[in-house]
Amino acid sequence: MKVDRRTLLAGACAAAAALPASARVRRADLLVSTPMAAPRWAQLQRRLLAANAEACEAFYRTYVDERDWLKVFERWGANDGPDDAAEATNDWMTLHALGAPERLRTLTERFWEGHLRQYAEARTVAVPIARQGMYFREFPVQMDWQHNSEGLTTFNVMGLSTPRSRKLIARTRRYADFYTGRDPTARNYDPQRRIVRSVMNGSRGPMLRTATPLDWVGDPFDVSPFHMAHGETSYEQTLAHYAEYGDVVGDNPLNLQSTTLGLNAYSLGAGERYRSWALDYLGAWAERAAANDGILPSYVGLDGEVGPHWWRGVYGWGFSPVVPQTGERENRNRVPRSITAFYNGLLLSGDMSFLTLWRRQNARINDAARKIDGVLSAPTMYGEKGWYGWKPGPYRTSGFEIWYATQSHADREAAGDHPWISFLEGRNPNYPETALEADLKRIADRVAAREADRTTPETRLADWPLDKNPASATALIQLMTGGLHIARPPWSPTSPPQGGVPLHCRLRYFDPAERRAGVPDDVAALVHSLGDTGSEVTLVNLGTRPRDVVVQGGAYGEHRIDSVTLDGRTSRVGGRHLTLRLEPGCGARLALAMTRYANRPSLAFPWS
Repeated sequence: MKVDRRTLLAGACAAAAALPASARVRRADLLVSTPMAAPRWAQLQRRLLAANAEACEAFYRTYVDERDWLKVFERWGANDGPDDAAEATNDWMTLHALGAPERLRTLTERFWEGHLRQYAEARTVAVPIARQGMYFREFPVQMDWQHNSEGLTTFNVMGLSTPRSRKLIARTRRYADFYTGRDPTARNYDPQRRIVRSVMNGSRGPMLRTATPLDWVGDPFDVSPFHMAHGETSYEQTLAHYAEYGDVVGDNPLNLQSTTLGLNAYSLGAGERYRSWALDYLGAWAERAAANDGILPSYVGLDGEVGPHWWRGVYGWGFSPVVPQTGERENRNRVPRSITAFYNGLLLSGDMSFLTLWRRQNARINDAARKIDGVLSAPTMYGEKGWYGWKPGPYRTSGFEIWYATQSHADREAAGDHPWISFLEGRNPNYPETALEADLKRIADRVAAREADRTTPETRLADWPLDKNPASATALIQLMTGGLHIARPPWSPTSPPQGGVPLHCRLRYFDPAERRAGVPDDVAALVHSLGDTGSEVTLVNLGTRPRDVVVQGGAYGEHRIDSVTLDGRTSRVGGRHLTLRLEPGCGARLALAMTRYANRPSLAFPWS
């Protein structure tokens, strides 16, 4: 394969071609002119980007009105409230950041603004906190961070496509300062004790009393016209679902999801104090885990102390409330979801110990394993009588996320197996085509479900359209960026369901000609391998025009590209990104030597 290395700066092509292979690569200095027959994965990739955009636009016409409001019966509550409405366009902005058409970005921004107005105007009668609006200052007035983070899934990736938006930066600072202790109207955070003071918190501050089922469920309503996601048949059953959700005063690891707002603010250039706050708050929890025999506690009192009942609290290690429909107890320990917040710490600091503490926790849980009916089983819960919630086999929750961060051989077994991992390890060469075809089918199935939907705005709750949203980004994130799609539902058996997680990936792309995020038109990318110190990617231009594409290390430029090797020739880079010119019908496979998490995170475009 022949690749001429040329700078694309004003008339310097001949000079660049004469540079030795060790020359430092600057921007726009690789010319790829070797023809490549259009790979099937590349054709499917471009089809999937286009199909997503077309299906999402049709979804918008069906479920969003001329005011950009979601056409649903508006309610307050954890089951079907504002956070579910906010999720209606999940993955749309991520798809734009990968290279989907501009129309997706426009619709996403329109819907975000519309739903903010919609739920600021929506009011409760019986629930005290939301009588003046379910949103205050464009943020939920008071809810837990399982639901707050889900509702921020779209918001948390907006900076990938619009990092210079003044409105986005101002809004991000406001949201973050609800939790840094800077905003006097929302006293959620106690900086002296390094705690968020309640499981229930938001733009109107923390709930410092026992929560009632009404606080969680919302105003009374007739459930009969609606699909109830949890299977309730009456309003009384919805209240009974939350009968044991009162223990909310004090801190809980789910509140660490608020550090994503600090990551957003810092990465958008809003200031060092957001980084310092997020790392300090995460550090406090890491210290608590170390002092608690390696287990992240689920409860910290208002005095900042963990105490002997470290397992208590809503969504804690010992949280197993009764399901009213069955009368049985269900284990609802949500502590494992907070691992994604520790990824924020890794991004902000480059310190791998933010993830290795989870490896130690898993080992501590596995130390408690015992044989049950002759099968070695590990616990998933802890309460007054010790460990419980036994499941066959070793405890591997979040095993893939731990390995993805550390890239350690010691963590590989706990990651389990998955077709994508098999592909990265060279054992499943057909996975790209299989995964892309599966996502194309998923879009078609979602389109069919939308077309068959006979509900009306008066008979659908805010969570109803979520299963009709056709956006399908998993295969694209994995294959194009070598990245994680941590979303609802979980992508792998060892991953807990989660919302509101930033994009974590090995590579990201930009179109310097159009000054936008994502691969240019006609360009496709496939990450073949991931390792601790490098990765390999193929880029191909399927079109009839030359295309320039910027390749960046990580979603936030957090990974340094040390060098690039093409056709046996290695050139030094030593920066966040490099630029290729792909001639029509041409492609190349690049081997990138990288130092991961070497740079502070930034959402600035490469040319800024």
